[in-house]
Amino acid sequence: MAKEITARTDDYSQWYIDIVKKANLADNSAVRGCMVIKPYGYAIWENMRDQLDRMFKETGHVNAYFPLFIPKSFLSREAQHVEGFAKECAVVTHHRLMNAPDGSGVVVDPASKLEEELIIRPTSETIIWNTYRDWINSYRDLPLLINQWANVVRWEMRTRLFLRTAEFLWQEGHTAHATREEAIAETRQMLDVYARFAEEYMATPVIKGLKTAHERFAGAEDTYCIEALMQDGKALQAGTSHFLGQNFAKAFDVKFLTEDNQQEYVWATSWGVSTRLIGGLIMTHSDDDGLVLPPRLAPTQVVIVPIPKPAAQINEEAEKIMKALRAQGIRVSYDTDEKNRPGFKFAEHEMRGVPVRLGLGLRDLEAGQVEVARRDTKEKKAVPLAGIAEYVAQLLEDIQQNLFDRAARFRAEKTTRVDTFDDFKAILETDIPGFISAHWDGTTETELKIKELTKATIRCIPLDGEVESGTCILTGKPSAQRVLFAKAY
Repeated sequence: MAKEITARTDDYSQWYIDIVKKANLADNSAVRGCMVIKPYGYAIWENMRDQLDRMFKETGHVNAYFPLFIPKSFLSREAQHVEGFAKECAVVTHHRLMNAPDGSGVVVDPASKLEEELIIRPTSETIIWNTYRDWINSYRDLPLLINQWANVVRWEMRTRLFLRTAEFLWQEGHTAHATREEAIAETRQMLDVYARFAEEYMATPVIKGLKTAHERFAGAEDTYCIEALMQDGKALQAGTSHFLGQNFAKAFDVKFLTEDNQQEYVWATSWGVSTRLIGGLIMTHSDDDGLVLPPRLAPTQVVIVPIPKPAAQINEEAEKIMKALRAQGIRVSYDTDEKNRPGFKFAEHEMRGVPVRLGLGLRDLEAGQVEVARRDTKEKKAVPLAGIAEYVAQLLEDIQQNLFDRAARFRAEKTTRVDTFDDFKAILETDIPGFISAHWDGTTETELKIKELTKATIRCIPLDGEVESGTCILTGKPSAQRVLFAKAY
């Protein structure tokens, strides 16, 4: 099965597509630019969703749901917002079909034209803030901490499964606050939640930072982000959290009565992550033999494979092992398929990224042991059946940590500090360029010129970056801090 996957060094883009397809994560659909998320891929998303949902609720947020359709006039109320999304919007103009007069099929009924076109949500700030106007009257109604799990549509012309599709799944948080300080604290808190999720569950090290004015979310005062580095040396924006100021409150006239009986506009945030995280998971950990999944997000953490095929004694022992593993909270399955040989099954589970495989045969039972294979290092060893559940539980934690450490080492090796534009360009011309830490003069003009010349963008201004005076690599003008550049998805 591994031979069906293109090597990363030969064609990284094809390698990625091969893994998505061969591991049964997703497929292209009949609708251009949209994907079908298959059960195994959706199971990974469910694990992500459920963990994030727990983390959101731990920070006081509740879930709600808002309409898929947004009146066109709503987008016109916040000028930067409509400008940012205008070219990506799918528009509903009619509400009915009819049989074609010539019998050739169905056509749009011209009499069903809507009085006002509806936009299929590219994001929900406008419909939500129009609703919040009715929900918020007094300081007693604040803070309002709401999240929704939904789908959105952004009419992408160049798509890639999970990473960039016309329709995708995500969550979007939208909160309202009485003060600027509260809203900024919320924005930073949710950025921290995303970073903790990426590192503790996805085993993906991330850099927290601030987007430049050119890269910030349309309608925001500040956009914070987490940036991850993929194995091909390109960056992936893995999550964003936006401080919206009072822009949407003013656009939709959302005011509250303060404790001093003054009318003030509320302060807002929004934040979101999407199924793009699955693409990031694949590109951070997987290899030329298939998918590699961190145990905390793997749909199946352990698979038991009978050797050579299921037998009464093996089945009995497998049931005992599964019961012990499940008592430890471990997701385990038993491969009872009799149509394929163990070697085929091993390759199949390796392709699907199952973190731990237990090979169990009659000789193993006689010896009181089981063969344990870990997906991350390919290491195999015989382990006593006594205490196997405790051993596997610890092994899963070891695998989780190893994946994070491996990715962190890679990022460290592929992060370079440069002080000249020639060195900057030289790094970008290497096979795996990675992150480049360099000085920038702070102007959008220079930022766009560097992008035009090199295709590298400023991924973020790191929040923990050292304050260091220097000169811009392109213009030679003064700079107060290094920023992080990279080519990106």
